[in-house]
Amino acid sequence: MLNTRKAAVAGAFYPADINDLRSMIDALLEAAGSEGDPPKALIVPHAGYVYSGPIAATAYARLKPQRHTIKRVVLLGPAHRVPVSGLATSSADYFETPLGKIPCDREAINAITDLSGVGISDAAHHDEHSLEVHLPFLQRLFDDFKLVALVVGDADPALVGEVLEQLWGGPETLIVISSDLSHFYDYNTAQRLDGATANAIETLRYEDIGYEDACGRNPVNGLLYYARRHGRHIATLDLRNSGDTSGDKHRVVGYGAFVMEHTNPNSRYTASDGQTLIEVAKQSIKHGLETGQPSKIDLGQFPKH
Repeated sequence: MLNTRKAAVAGAFYPADINDLRSMIDALLEAAGSEGDPPKALIVPHAGYVYSGPIAATAYARLKPQRHTIKRVVLLGPAHRVPVSGLATSSADYFETPLGKIPCDREAINAITDLSGVGISDAAHHDEHSLEVHLPFLQRLFDDFKLVALVVGDADPALVGEVLEQLWGGPETLIVISSDLSHFYDYNTAQRLDGATANAIETLRYEDIGYEDACGRNPVNGLLYYARRHGRHIATLDLRNSGDTSGDKHRVVGYGAFVMEHTNPNSRYTASDGQTLIEVAKQSIKHGLETGQPSKIDLGQFPKH
């Protein structure tokens, strides 16, 4: 078993020096601000920090209030280096960056390897940047967490959705989907194409997203599949391209930051409403057992939605 998956793109996609890396990430997060509710899931880009870092930080900054809450990160990104059939985990116990080692959640990983289409491939993880570039952001944001890292290859939305179903968890679990958008179009064309992809993401139309629209199409579409099945909502936080961040607008790569909230904002009831219903049910059962009569319910304690 591979004990530690070493950093492969430190010094290329992000600084290899620990102090430079900390300073860069902190500056990106500070510039992004942190307004808005902390999300349950993110779709964020994976290029070099000078290109896509500001866009990724737009989503990551929203997680600042969850510093002590997040204990597990499920990270899915596309395969760039090695062909993968389905989804590939790693046998490593740790993933390492210049900021230190992140322990892998071996219990969760072992549970999903029982699923058809999920296997182990250290080769797929060895040089893959789509996962690694997110790790320093996560290390700066959270005090103590475990990692489930998955390289997604040839996998349909239902398979990725099934894996997400298994790993979804509660407030302690964050889902991160890694994907850039269009590649190597001129600036205006990229804006048009990426705008259409962002609209497809917001409306959960995974059928409309092809490989030319997003290099992480398969993990993205798996999240959209899950969101559609569960009535969840995804919103766009940022949509730019390398022409905005680097200045060269001739051949650009598109980047988007998207978030899924913990609850559906269109839901008629809140968690507080649900607690009220539970308490009323308890009182009704107790009253019935003690008196043999149905209880009288004050409708005024329920929201008028």
